Amino acid sequence: MYEVPGLTVQLGAVPGNFKPETKNMDYKIPPATRIGHVHLKVSDLQRSLDFYCGLLGFEVTTLYGSQAAFIAAGGYHHHIGLNTWYSKDAPPAPVKAPGLFHTAILYPSRKDLANILYRLVQAGYPLTGAADHGVSEALYLDDPDGNGVELYWDRPKDLWPQQADGSLEMYTRQLDLDQLLAERDI
Repeated sequence: MYEVPGLTVQLGAVPGNFKPETKNMDYKIPPATRIGHVHLKVSDLQRSLDFYCGLLGFEVTTLYGSQAAFIAAGGYHHHIGLNTWYSKDAPPAPVKAPGLFHTAILYPSRKDLANILYRLVQAGYPLTGAADHGVSEALYLDDPDGNGVELYWDRPKDLWPQQADGSLEMYTRQLDLDQLLAERDI
């Protein structure tokens, strides 16, 4: 337990029966908040580094022996953490179990998405899907541990489709991969 005047905070508790008090539901997260990184349990660190760094192009920023690594793009300290602390040589998690659905990696442009698609095709790495969501175009695949990965780019915000009432209209339509590949520069 950690005590703050008027509050008690439990450390290490599992929030399985958590039910928020509705009186405090007017809180809004600050608009500039971003998701900084995802940390994945993997069964084989080197195999995961081969995928995320060798294929997708991330760079190792910190290596913790043969058990964990932080990887990033563009000089950031880490976008993805990989570890085998509780998962070395473990099988993939069951598909119908709670957990992470996918990690989404945002590319700066459609050309960059086309370039990574080309790398995947050249490597013979299978996609699990590809979609036009109106606001974005996305490629879906699984990492070697079965963790879902989305590679995508966002269209400019002024091109995002809207419904008549002004709300955002996202959808899932087939993405033309040949048309996307035509934009690559590698």
